[in-house]
Amino acid sequence: MADPRGFLKYDRRLAPLRPVEERIHDWREVLGEPDAGLLHEQSARCMDCGVPFCHQGCPLGNIIPDFNDLVYRDRMRDALDRLHATNNFPEFTGRLCPAPCEYSCVLGYNQPAVTIKQIEQYIIDTGFARGWVVPQPPERRTGCTVAVVGSGPAGLAAAQQLNRAGHDVTVFERADRIGGLLRYGIPDFKLDKRVLDRRLRRMAEEGVVFRSSVNVGVDITAAELRAQFDAVCLAGGSTVPRDLKVPGRELNGIHFAMEYLTLQNRANAGDSVEPISARGKRVVIIGGGDTGADCLGTAIRQGAARVVQIELLPKPPAQRDATMPWPSYPMILRTSSAHEEGGIRDWAVNTVAFEGSAGHVEKLHCVRLESGEPGPDGRRPMSPIAGSDFTIEADLVLLAMGFVSPQHDGLLDGLGVVYDPRGNVRTGNDRMTNVRAVFAAGDMRRGQSLIVWAIAEGRQTAREMDRFLMGEARLP
Repeated sequence: MADPRGFLKYDRRLAPLRPVEERIHDWREVLGEPDAGLLHEQSARCMDCGVPFCHQGCPLGNIIPDFNDLVYRDRMRDALDRLHATNNFPEFTGRLCPAPCEYSCVLGYNQPAVTIKQIEQYIIDTGFARGWVVPQPPERRTGCTVAVVGSGPAGLAAAQQLNRAGHDVTVFERADRIGGLLRYGIPDFKLDKRVLDRRLRRMAEEGVVFRSSVNVGVDITAAELRAQFDAVCLAGGSTVPRDLKVPGRELNGIHFAMEYLTLQNRANAGDSVEPISARGKRVVIIGGGDTGADCLGTAIRQGAARVVQIELLPKPPAQRDATMPWPSYPMILRTSSAHEEGGIRDWAVNTVAFEGSAGHVEKLHCVRLESGEPGPDGRRPMSPIAGSDFTIEADLVLLAMGFVSPQHDGLLDGLGVVYDPRGNVRTGNDRMTNVRAVFAAGDMRRGQSLIVWAIAEGRQTAREMDRFLMGEARLP
């Protein structure tokens, strides 16, 4: 425990973000630089809670009270080791994770929670700055070969763990660069791609082989993949976007969010591509989650005339209510950095049709919804409110309604894996599919989820693959 009275002496404070009027004109990370004094103070707020529910809130099981205490005592190298013991990529989670651990913080029961996410990012950034994050190649090789298909957070975590166990690991990625969603789905203002490349260099120095621009299932058949490797990890993510099949969907100017975000990220990387530009346009984003917020921040930086973000569900409460008691993860209203930059948010809105002329979208026809009484499953059915029809003018519409499943045609169908009722790859408790030596991890297995779950999935699947290859699990 750091300071027994720290939570009584200090209020929760976050490092300031870069000023809105500055950051909307560039693609640099919005995060400001926290100083050591602030982090020392905030780590002191971690209390002697007896049972640290933050462990339960974190899918990775990060040993949070320990690294808070070490930061307070300025034992930063030890704090880094403690953090890396459970989290392969704290530089990603420290920037992108919604911090379910903080909602489980015991201090958060009746006070603002400890700033766990901020402390985590400070630890890893300090580690890189001081040269402590060095390659960790295995002492000896097992002779076993493993293919990891997909280079998002789940695939990278599985690859790093399996490589450190001594297996020869090759990561396949169908895009032209490694990183998956981290590379092309997350805007630069949330994750500077130099942070990603820095970690990829360490992994390559450890012995992981990366092969980009390889569409497994097409360039390499499923049979060839199984013949060339002793085990396969499927970590391709949930990539089939949820569509909105209403009249007018065929109009130009309506795009999936990932198409929009990917092109801008590629342009930022220096590729000769033409982004889908929002400059001077009336933009409507359908979907109120993180991807919708990423589209909002991107559209603002592109110079949109107006941005409206609509969500099918009702506006969440600002604080916990009786339906989401501590320490459960609450479905409350969350405001991202992009929402602070502009735009209009609206809830309980259903789009029933698109309208346009000359083949291009010009407006959305919408209706407001109301919630009914909860059913046996606890869900409240949504129904249209009579006479609530309205329109929203739009030159550009971005569909950010999430994803339904991994892509089945190609590799998955070629392997003959079985799917669960939601279309995800079904596995047993050992993470193996119905096909021997073929495992699955991440969103491909559990459905669209958080980055911290993806890393946890990669680690757990790597452990089971190690057990399969060696007869015992030697990975944590």
